[in-house]
Amino acid sequence: MNDTIEITVNGQKENVAVNSTLSFLIRHFKEYDTDLIVEHNGRFVYPRRYAEVTVREGDIIEFINPNIGG
Repeated sequence: MNDTIEITVNGQKENVAVNSTLSFLIRHFKEYDTDLIVEHNGRFVYPRRYAEVTVREGDIIEFINPNIGG
């Protein structure tokens, strides 16, 4: 039995635990920007939903840090 799934995070293939939530992924990938924007399969996710949205095999996650730059 496989305990991981493959998803794409910021354009990179990643293996993560089955039933991973967005909250888990934010911690796992150390995305600590308080203004972080998260897209799940091209759709914006409200921060209040991070703990309830579970990723599945093949999902695409984008972490957008709007405060980067000069």
